[in-house]
Amino acid sequence: MMFRRNIVVTGGAGFIGSHLVRRLVQRYPDYRIINLDALTYAGNLDNVADIADAPNYAFEQADICDASRVAEILHRYDVDGVIHLAAESHVDRSISDPMAFARTNVLGTLALLQSVRDYWMSRPEGFEDKRFHHVSTDEVFGALPLSGGVFTEQTPYAPHSPYSASKASSDHFVRAFHDTYGLPVVITNCSNNYGPAQYPEKLIPLFIQNIVEGRPLPVYGKGVNVRDWLYVEDHAEALDLVFHRGELGESYNVGGNNEWRNIDLVRLLIRITDLELGRAEGASEELITYVTDRAGHDLRYAIDSSKLQRELGWKARTSFEEGLTRTVRWYLSKFVQ
Repeated sequence: MMFRRNIVVTGGAGFIGSHLVRRLVQRYPDYRIINLDALTYAGNLDNVADIADAPNYAFEQADICDASRVAEILHRYDVDGVIHLAAESHVDRSISDPMAFARTNVLGTLALLQSVRDYWMSRPEGFEDKRFHHVSTDEVFGALPLSGGVFTEQTPYAPHSPYSASKASSDHFVRAFHDTYGLPVVITNCSNNYGPAQYPEKLIPLFIQNIVEGRPLPVYGKGVNVRDWLYVEDHAEALDLVFHRGELGESYNVGGNNEWRNIDLVRLLIRITDLELGRAEGASEELITYVTDRAGHDLRYAIDSSKLQRELGWKARTSFEEGLTRTVRWYLSKFVQ
């Protein structure tokens, strides 16, 4: 079968990647979507089991640092588009093992860029009708005061953790390949994602599991740190739009316009989970435990996604309570037998 496009999604068995892969496979039957994932601890093929037999889906287990393996995949599938999500992403892990983050997020991205550039340059048409979409984070911008302000695409980079430093470095390499070699790139920087299939080390799935099991809910500091939360399927829609219609060389912020203090999020999560479990509302609030704040813990993130809204017509569609309820129900189906 001939396909109109052949697109590699790196990290497609992970949280955000699996939602994007599913969206692309289902929306574009004339595209072949190649899910390239190393299947480390956060990658799980169960996340894409429902599309595993789709005629326009393929899976390749590979490490983005393995340039020869990646080059072989690019050649075999005649890849003309890459959406790069593969990354180490947990801040606490980056504090305990920063080298792992430098390897995957920096050197892996550099190896992928080099492989993609070399392959496309070997084609008679060169970079024509090609696109490399790099998916990054709002954490590269540092932190904001509680009193106000937002991250825009012009906000200077000021990463504070090994994770955000590694992502900032990868962003710079992507821009350098555009400026130096003319590689056709776009970049997106997103706020905190939540939704089904997130690895349970992250706050929302971890706390849902702890509520079910009656274990402590460890809240850093006083719980006043603020995050902008974005439902993962809204993010996948934004990635789809930017990949297809974003202006080459540009970056786009993707945010939920949905800021919550950590402690308020936890209380809402408790209320929804207790309700779904048939418990008295707020019964699990006694599980909240304040713990020593994380090193380098950014106070507040807030994304201005007006450029994406204005130029491509995107906006987050899912209300926080609706998205959180969907998320809680999905995890309860896994945690409660």
